[in-house]
Amino acid sequence: MDIDVRGPRFGAAVTTVVLAVVLVTGSGALLAWQALAFAAGAALGVQRSPYGWLFRTAVRPRIGPATELESPQPPQFAQAVGLGFAALGLIGYFAGPEWLGVAATACALAAAFLNAAFGYCLGCEMYLLVRRVTAARR
Repeated sequence: MDIDVRGPRFGAAVTTVVLAVVLVTGSGALLAWQALAFAAGAALGVQRSPYGWLFRTAVRPRIGPATELESPQPPQFAQAVGLGFAALGLIGYFAGPEWLGVAATACALAAAFLNAAFGYCLGCEMYLLVRRVTAARR
């Protein structure tokens, strides 16, 4: 079932704020929360992630029904990519080196910001590229 395109962008906006706070504070615990949110989105789909639930229950009722839908697979793949960067960030913040935590968090922040501000999902584009490459090899 297709999903409302505004949901993943809302999640990216929340993620942008969370990751910016992580960079400012150096909070590994907050990054761990974001990693859990990414894990839920990757495993269950973005519509069932914490930010997807927030969008569905608090935002969408106020902005009306979806006018544009998209496949859930690319955003779900993007959540897995985000989880990878968050995991690297957690290693950096908790085990060192700290620069690894900062760099991985900054990369995830950049990708989330692109999606939130411009609707350009890097993880989604990676998904489509992987699909094209694997289809071409058949």
